[in-house]
Amino acid sequence: MTSAEKNKKATFWQIAKAVSWAFFGVRKQSDLDMDASNLTPKQVIIGGLIGATLFVLTLILLVKVVTN
Repeated sequence: MTSAEKNKKATFWQIAKAVSWAFFGVRKQSDLDMDASNLTPKQVIIGGLIGATLFVLTLILLVKVVTN
């Protein structure tokens, strides 16, 4: 692995930020380009699954709190 490839690895927070902005549906073109160059499809899929799971669990918890 070259040093250029090592620099392309995205951090957990970069993945979380990209996925959360994707859920919201708003993103600057420059940030989108940066995400496209740093994130792999595997990272985006795993981040999306984790984000969707957290979103659904939060909604379930919210409904349980409101209905009790």
